[in-house]
Amino acid sequence: QIPLTAVTSVIDGLKRLYIEKLKPLEVTYKFNDFVSPLLTNSDFDAKPMVMLLGQYSTGKTTFIKHLLKTSYPGAHIGPEPTTDRFVVVMSGPDERTIPGNTLAVQADMPFSGLTTFGTSFLSKFECSQMPHPVSFYFYAYVEGTWLSGH
Repeated sequence: QIPLTAVTSVIDGLKRLYIEKLKPLEVTYKFNDFVSPLLTNSDFDAKPMVMLLGQYSTGKTTFIKHLLKTSYPGAHIGPEPTTDRFVVVMSGPDERTIPGNTLAVQADMPFSGLTTFGTSFLSKFECSQMPHPVSFYFYAYVEGTWLSGH
């Protein structure tokens, strides 16, 4: 049992329990080969994520722009499907778009598990970074044809 004085937060306690108790079992029984990759520090330390799903032209991008009170890099709004990708909107030092392949290999980002979906998925995944005091990562899929089953 972990002494309560050694835990400074709930997240810290969960991370320590995972590293000390659960991770050794996952390694022993090769859990990461069959189900999901081992958790990393960035999985525990990441900010909360909100995922928005829906058909095209239902207001996902408009909703994010409303929450941010500004547009973000790569945001396009139109009557026809304008986006066919997953977009993570996050705070950063400058305005830029980061490709999904780059995000998936960055150790300080919680997206390494997405590599299991392959390069086809990662080519449709990107990060829109901008200097903004946003407290969440917004994770939005906005392409309509996949959702309608085509």
